[in-house]
Amino acid sequence: MALTADQIFVNLPVKDLNKAVEFFRAVGFDFNPQFTDENATCMIVSDKIFVMLLVENFYKTFTSKEIANTATTNEVIIALSAESREEVDAIVNRALEAGGKPYNEPVDHGFMYSWSFQDVDGHLWEFTHMDANALNPEQGQA
Repeated sequence: MALTADQIFVNLPVKDLNKAVEFFRAVGFDFNPQFTDENATCMIVSDKIFVMLLVENFYKTFTSKEIANTATTNEVIIALSAESREEVDAIVNRALEAGGKPYNEPVDHGFMYSWSFQDVDGHLWEFTHMDANALNPEQGQA
C-alpha cells in the first residue's frame, strides 16, 4: 500500500517573524491566527498546504541539528504551482518588490514555465505553471 497524506506542513526557521509575515502578506499569502504567537505562525498556501514560520530559537526546539545558513547552503526549494505564466510572474514580482531577492531567471520549457526567488530569510521558492496541452506524449510517460 502506498503512503498518502492529506496535508503538508513545511517548517521554516525565520530570524524576524514580523518581517517574514509582512513579506509573505505582500506576496499574497494569508495566515491562520489560531496558530500564531510570538514564536510561530501558520501561513496558508492552500486548504491542504501550510508553511509554519518559526522563530529560529523556537525552531531549534524541534531539532538537534544546526539551522542551515541560507547565505551559503540550501536544504530545500519550495516549489508551488500557479494557474498561469502570468500568475508566476505576478507572484515573483510581488516577492521582489517586497524585499525578496532574485534566484533564477524565468525558465521556459514550452510545456512548463517557472521562476524563483529567495525570501527575506534566504529560503528558495519556485512558482511553476505546467501546460499539459503542450506536453509531448513521450514526456508524459513514466
